[in-house]
Amino acid sequence: MMRLQKYLALSGVASRRASEKLIAEGHVMVNGRRITEMGVQIDENRDRITVDGKPIHMETEKHYLAYNKPMGEVTTASDPEGRNTVMDKFRDYPARLYPVGRLDYDSEGLILLTNDGDMMQHLLHPSHEVPKKYLCKVSNKVTEDEIRHLRAGVDLDGRLTSPADIHLVRYEAFASIVLVTIHEGRNRQVRRMFEAIGHEVVALKRIGFGPILLEDLPRGQWRRLTPAEIHALKEL
Repeated sequence: MMRLQKYLALSGVASRRASEKLIAEGHVMVNGRRITEMGVQIDENRDRITVDGKPIHMETEKHYLAYNKPMGEVTTASDPEGRNTVMDKFRDYPARLYPVGRLDYDSEGLILLTNDGDMMQHLLHPSHEVPKKYLCKVSNKVTEDEIRHLRAGVDLDGRLTSPADIHLVRYEAFASIVLVTIHEGRNRQVRRMFEAIGHEVVALKRIGFGPILLEDLPRGQWRRLTPAEIHALKEL
């Protein structure tokens, strides 16, 4: 016996927190009965679990992928506006995958995908402060004083951002190339941090998520994580 939300997470449906939301919103049924309360115990060998009418089965084999998301894709399973999603390339993949976190429609770079709901929850939980690294092209010249300001934290929605690692890579004509590492996951955080000091992020690429690096993975392509990379993620 196990809790329903844990079963959904282990089945790759979503993280445990997202699974709880699915239950609360009435998407989940057990043996034909709609469940909306937390803590329901199920027998994975006997009970029939469905999400929006689709049968859910525990996936014993876990999958871990890195994907180089191009601009122009949303990081969701589907989009009401009909835009391309990161999941379009994985429709025929032999396991149900979910992206770990989000990357803006107008940003590119590293996305992790997995059917391991527990790991997904672990990587996204704010208390674990998993570092995310971005290479940014920023309008105009970013000064050393402004970089120190970003490192110390800027006010977003009435709350300071956590200390960040900010390093100037080089200056270009009317722009600065800046390497940014943050440990939070606020909405459009890097872009808003630079807006707070009077600069616009012209281009943004995520090049690292925890111990996983984008490196030379071609845009729009994916690869499986190595055993060493999976172990490093689990050690976070």
